[in-house]
Amino acid sequence: MTFQDIFKSSFLENITSISILDMVLAMFLAFGIGMFIFLIYKKTFSGVMYSSSFGVTLVALTMISTLVILAVTSNVVLSLGMVGALSIVRFRTAIKEPLDIAFLFWSIAVGIVLAAGMIPLAVFGSVIIGIILLVFANRKSHVNPYIVVIRCDGHDSEIKVTEFLKKQVQRMAIKSKTAQRGAIELNAEIQMKDENTDFINILSEMNGVTSAVLVSYNGDYMG
Repeated sequence: MTFQDIFKSSFLENITSISILDMVLAMFLAFGIGMFIFLIYKKTFSGVMYSSSFGVTLVALTMISTLVILAVTSNVVLSLGMVGALSIVRFRTAIKEPLDIAFLFWSIAVGIVLAAGMIPLAVFGSVIIGIILLVFANRKSHVNPYIVVIRCDGHDSEIKVTEFLKKQVQRMAIKSKTAQRGAIELNAEIQMKDENTDFINILSEMNGVTSAVLVSYNGDYMG
């Protein structure tokens, strides 16, 4: 080893391994497609509470994936070290919506494909995926179900309530029943014929009925 070898810097040699034009083009494309993924996420979101931070995460994840893969493709030794470093990362945040997992993998996949230089695949693939998500995520193939909670004071009132409810709705299924001395609580899932909810008012005024509550819930439903 000579004196010059001591001051030879492999770090400086790696500066020119990726051109400035490639870096700028890849990062701008990653940002553009990340914003497209973010907009598709906003259009297809159907959960209870929208999280704007998750949408920003999709954009950042696309750009970060592109940055990492650009570094990996320029140096084989670095790629081995990167695999070892990323293998110790653990994520503790729970994914509440199943569709969110698809958006996360979509962002990561786009970043990898862009950094690999397959720009047409990243662009057209993202457009096709976005169209499919817009069509199927916003498609309503069933009527939104409702839950009716009824409290009555005896068996006769229960029979009267269930018979009346079956005539007023399109479909009814008893989900739970709680019986106490002098009180019965019924939880029934129903599909209404239309948006008219006057039958709940009639139920609450029937003899033997203490209260009647109608609740709409959002979730996957197989009818």
